[in-house]
Amino acid sequence: MTDPDPRADGANPPQADTTEPEFSLQSVYLKDCSFEAPRGPRVEGQWSPAVNLDLNTAAEAISPELREVVLTVSITARNNDAAAFVVEVKQAGVFGMRNLNEADYRRAIGSVAPNVLFPYARAIIAQLVALGGFPQMLLPPVNFDALYARSLAEAQEQAQGQLDTPPNSLNS
Repeated sequence: MTDPDPRADGANPPQADTTEPEFSLQSVYLKDCSFEAPRGPRVEGQWSPAVNLDLNTAAEAISPELREVVLTVSITARNNDAAAFVVEVKQAGVFGMRNLNEADYRRAIGSVAPNVLFPYARAIIAQLVALGGFPQMLLPPVNFDALYARSLAEAQEQAQGQLDTPPNSLNS
């Protein structure tokens, strides 16, 4: 028979390792939303809208270990060159972040948090569009990992381009 771990009793719970990286969802909430339909659901001709989707992520420190991340999803739908509707949703979440190195922190803000928030924003957008009297709009899944990797590559190319370009010189 083995002796039980003396740290596992209720009086002395095991201590968590405070040096381990930690990322946790604390809350999710709708920060802001708007829906505009200049003509309401009246549409000239066949309904086949051209849809423009814009995504943006921003983060703000609430405390040393808490960050508010806001995913802004903006959609403009045009049918026969006329604005049908514009919808914007700012879906926010509070995330606990501790002991993340710079690369992991940037990935958490640029990829992991938006992946958590997007389904909520997608559902709100579907509701707003339907409440506006338009046919159902289901946004396709977004690969935030790929978007984040692309933004890193673009930033690296831009930094490399700045290193390759000689500084401007003034000739008199």
